[in-house]
Amino acid sequence: MRTSYRLSKLTKSDKPAFVSLMSRAFSRDPLFMYVFGDSQLDSKARKSVTAFLSFLFDKSFLLHEEVWGIFDNDSLLGTYVVEKPQTSKLPNIKGGFLLIGMLIPLVFQLSGKTLLLLNSYMRITRTAAPSWKHHYLIMIGVKPEAQGKGVGKTMMQHLFQTTQDDPESQGIALDTEKEENVALYQKLGFTLREQTKIDNVPVYCMVYQKNR
Repeated sequence: MRTSYRLSKLTKSDKPAFVSLMSRAFSRDPLFMYVFGDSQLDSKARKSVTAFLSFLFDKSFLLHEEVWGIFDNDSLLGTYVVEKPQTSKLPNIKGGFLLIGMLIPLVFQLSGKTLLLLNSYMRITRTAAPSWKHHYLIMIGVKPEAQGKGVGKTMMQHLFQTTQDDPESQGIALDTEKEENVALYQKLGFTLREQTKIDNVPVYCMVYQKNR
């Protein structure tokens, strides 16, 4: 990575850049294609993806999550959303009440089928998650023009360091729908915990446990 790049937490003002980047990074993602449709060709699918990513970004400020990004000057090159280990249920309870208010408009923006599929995905992946306290990598994406330049690897290294510095965390859990990603994560030290499906879309649930 170039020394001029900086990695920092995103603020609420970064929301448009986050939604734009993730929309492009996940436009051909198998799960996104199945749940929302082809956002590159279908305007309805594009609006649904925008609504979902906007909700995901706002949710991170209410719950036990953080959004980090890599910048080249003011240009966002990559970003990831991570849920930290829960040390107290109180913040999530408070955030949960506020989250209900955010969910109401989302219900009118997404179809019933889409909401059911998203709920099924969350249920499947959380069931496969390890019982020990961990960071959960919700999403990670790189701007198409910046792919292959070490942006994703740098974000993962940052997450590894964050996990290492957190005495509450025993590792990282993540899920991917791309089979080719499995080998990439295995090279970083992850193991395949479970392989499942949401309808016909494969889901690979992976974990990294520190101090093994």
